Amino acid sequence: MEELAPLPPPPPKVPHNVKPELAEAVNPKHAIISRRGFGTSGRRVPLLTNHFKVSLNLPDPVFYQYSVSISTENNRPVEGRGIGRKLIDRVYQTYSPELAGKRFAYDGEKTLFTVGPLPQNKLEFNVVLEETFAKHETRSPGGGGSPSVSGKRSKRNLRSNAFKVEISYAAKIPMKYISLALKGVEAESVAQDVLRVLDIALRQQAANKGCLLVRQSFFQDDSRNFTDIGGGVIGLRGFHSSFRTTQGGLSLNMDVSTTMILKPGKVIDFLMANQNVREPRYIDWVKAKRMLKNLRIKTTHRNMEFKITGLSEKPCNQQYFPLTVKNKGSALGEGHTVEITVHEYFAKHRGIELSYSTYLPCLDVGKSKRPNYVPLELCSLVSLQRYTKALSSTQRASLVEKSRQKPQERIRTLTDAVRNNQYDNEPVFAACGISIDRKLTQVDGRVLETPKLKVGNGEDCFPRNGRWNFNNKTLLNPTRINQWAVVNFSARCDTSRISHDLINCGRKKGIIIERPQTLIEEDPQSGRAGPIARVDMMFEQIKRKFKDAPQFILCVLPEKKNSDLYGPWKKKTLCDFGIVSQCISPTKVNDQYLTNVLLKINTKLGGINSLLEIEHSSRIPLIKDTPTLILGMDVSHGSPGQSDIPSIAAVVGSRCWPLISRYRAAVRTQSPKVEMIDALYKPSPNGKDDNGIIRELLLDFYQTSQSRKPKQIIVFRDGVSESQFNQVLNIELDQIIKAYQLLGEVDVPKFMVIVAQKNHHTKLFLANGPENVPPGTVVDTKIVHPRNYDFYMCAHAGMIGTSRPAHYHVLFDEIGFSADDLQHLIHSLSYVYQRSTTAISIVAPICYAHLAAHQMGQFLKFEDSSDSASGQRSSTSAGNIPIPELPRLHKDVQSSMFFC
Repeated sequence: MEELAPLPPPPPKVPHNVKPELAEAVNPKHAIISRRGFGTSGRRVPLLTNHFKVSLNLPDPVFYQYSVSISTENNRPVEGRGIGRKLIDRVYQTYSPELAGKRFAYDGEKTLFTVGPLPQNKLEFNVVLEETFAKHETRSPGGGGSPSVSGKRSKRNLRSNAFKVEISYAAKIPMKYISLALKGVEAESVAQDVLRVLDIALRQQAANKGCLLVRQSFFQDDSRNFTDIGGGVIGLRGFHSSFRTTQGGLSLNMDVSTTMILKPGKVIDFLMANQNVREPRYIDWVKAKRMLKNLRIKTTHRNMEFKITGLSEKPCNQQYFPLTVKNKGSALGEGHTVEITVHEYFAKHRGIELSYSTYLPCLDVGKSKRPNYVPLELCSLVSLQRYTKALSSTQRASLVEKSRQKPQERIRTLTDAVRNNQYDNEPVFAACGISIDRKLTQVDGRVLETPKLKVGNGEDCFPRNGRWNFNNKTLLNPTRINQWAVVNFSARCDTSRISHDLINCGRKKGIIIERPQTLIEEDPQSGRAGPIARVDMMFEQIKRKFKDAPQFILCVLPEKKNSDLYGPWKKKTLCDFGIVSQCISPTKVNDQYLTNVLLKINTKLGGINSLLEIEHSSRIPLIKDTPTLILGMDVSHGSPGQSDIPSIAAVVGSRCWPLISRYRAAVRTQSPKVEMIDALYKPSPNGKDDNGIIRELLLDFYQTSQSRKPKQIIVFRDGVSESQFNQVLNIELDQIIKAYQLLGEVDVPKFMVIVAQKNHHTKLFLANGPENVPPGTVVDTKIVHPRNYDFYMCAHAGMIGTSRPAHYHVLFDEIGFSADDLQHLIHSLSYVYQRSTTAISIVAPICYAHLAAHQMGQFLKFEDSSDSASGQRSSTSAGNIPIPELPRLHKDVQSSMFFC
């Protein structure tokens, strides 16, 4: 059983008369605001949610926290996670009377909790763990031992290990902290201590069942929960569970969760699936060695577990190792050493004739100087081993398709899980009188009125169920394309036909597209070159055909997703030449496909597809009369395991006030895995210039908004957890204000800061229907924070699976939106996304920031690591590690919506 990512240690105790201080900002300038009211508009709808009510049935129980120290007989500390639970279980079994029968909630490492105190503040116990091991005579080849030539199956022996376990009192945590926090009497941080204890009890219960623990989710080794997604990877369905303080009281948030594990079974089968080869002889062993390192296997000939440390240098029938053989007639068991191959050893001394692994490397399960070789065909991967690398687009698509659950199915899965887990019987919960309701919580929702849109010819457009289309309609502000080209990177399609169909479809939507100046097919010989060289060669052809740069290029790529050509192509067009381009990889070209492509092209070239009706007529509350800049901020990180790839910070800013549909992006690199954006404000050493993101967006707003400066700035921030909210306010907001002040401004705008989260576990269901909640559904009572200003909104229509609402947290508001006005604004911002004709699940500025970060992040993918994309490197905030800077966009496209 593997246990990962233990909970963090408890925060240090802070006296009640002292306010906690931020590590990042010793004197925080901005505090998170409390809720100022509730929304009332919209049609009321009864809902269910996956929060299960928690009742506290005993008067004020107190948790006692103890520190756990484990050492060996000779006082060497023991750090292993797995052994901690075994030892504490043995302590309970052996010394229960000395512990007054108290049950523990143990985190598997250095902390445990009891309900009420133990008899003494410090207790010491001696514990013996017995484990099976094989005698030295039976070591596998290369282990330095000498298997007996008799070939008899050896006996298993029991080895006893003695440990010393010390349990020392650390702190008291009264359960009443929860009720005080719920009433707003006590700070929420003290309630977090109690929630931590309860979450540890949940994890302990799951660990005792042999589950894989991943943060606050747990996964049972049950093949009924396996989903094969290819490449030797299994999607394993389990459950997220965490206690939350809400307006309605304490609740258990339970949700379906999925993690990736390696497909258990024969190692050779895994390697062939992972590398997508049909026979062992095609396996790339360099890749295999990287993939297998540190994985756990079980051997069939000895039924023992090992960790893989590497591969043998030679195949099984050529890999020699020293074997000690008994001398005949020697009574004392003296022997001599012979060199023997692994294959010969198993045939002669173990009676095992190897087949396919004879000519393959062996797995090494020994130490660096004492290899221990095991033939591949005798090895199977142990179950519940996490796969933490990035999934391919095929694997991701397969996982999404196979793990969908319709609302009613998800409700059944969750209620069954709560019933089957029998939380009421968990000893620590029972001791403090906790019982958990087995029914989903009922909550009132409201469905906001759908915004009306304006399209071409002065027509109104009325979305239905979060969707609309341009059938028999034209775009509001269509562009005209005069000089353009089609280039085809060896994709098998008729580019002449595609361009003809695009022209016809464009005419229906109001876009006048002339015939392309040229159709360029890639030279078949070029297709063998690398991505950057192929793009360069294509541009040589384009330059020969055009005297001046074309207005637009349609680029046909051979791969639908993750084409190696995409990054180099976009860098060349956007940075070097300043040409708008649209990449396609058509499989099925119809009117709907071409319309979607035209929506992107029109937006990139400066057109407008549709506007909100209230935006078109300048009637947006609190924005229509006051110049307002809307920012969307996101940071994109490298895939799991790519710790050396820079993170990409992107901020988009609205332009052309009073519009809220048009945006410009500014993108920078920063240190890998750093979430706070450090380039919002970048003053020069003399303090007079600023090379930061915000200055760029402020100047653009001024230039496109009748020379008006923003008097209000609304910030939408994506991708931060609740523990980082204070950093957003006291680091990022502070940088934005400094950037504004450096422009010589005395009057700072009023700010509103909103964090949007999609990565949470609250789901909403209709109480009286099998389908998803309707688009525009809002919940701002009962399951929300007891004090802070947050709400859930499902703006989109969930067509497949179960909808996940966006969770909005208002951290700061100097503007003074009412709850209704703010919810209507956020709902409206889900209808201004120019790439599609559907309401989206989170506000458009955040989606645009995400797109801009992703697209410009592709620029770095193929750059030489010794040189940056722009020939410059910037240092990280930590100093030393240089970060490659992104090249700046060409002046002809830098203010465009190139990311659409």
